[in-house]
Amino acid sequence: MLRTASVALFLFAFWLLLSGHYTVWLVTAGAVVSVTLALLGRRFGFTDEEGHPIDRIPLAIAYWPWLAREIVKSAIGVTRIILDPKLPISPQLFHTKVSARTPVGVATYANSITLTPGTITVAIDREHDRFLVHSLTKAGADDVEAGEMDRRVARFEGKDT
Repeated sequence: MLRTASVALFLFAFWLLLSGHYTVWLVTAGAVVSVTLALLGRRFGFTDEEGHPIDRIPLAIAYWPWLAREIVKSAIGVTRIILDPKLPISPQLFHTKVSARTPVGVATYANSITLTPGTITVAIDREHDRFLVHSLTKAGADDVEAGEMDRRVARFEGKDT
């Protein structure tokens, strides 16, 4: 029930943000629609742990700033490569291990790799717990293989590593 209430609150806040008009009628209509959609979402299974992982919000607050820093650092590195007349790239296609066990953890790790400029998750192999990753440079591949992002995603997932 907590997830359903959280979805309703999120939808209502989103409604208010997008509306920009705060008359009694619109606020009431937004509240009614938000609660109705949350209840329908609960009925159809959208408010499960995977669809709305509210228990991970405190862990995400620790993970997202780190990921943002990594994205900025990688963007600067890729920009330097692009601006270098020699274009010093060394494309790599490699497998890396995945410690995440839940669908939310696997998706977070795969998307985090892809969000980081210069790397992209090409395929997910759940059977062997690994990703196929493409990197623009050997240094980018080494960063992924070092496992810091994997450890942080495992922490975000709730594991102690």
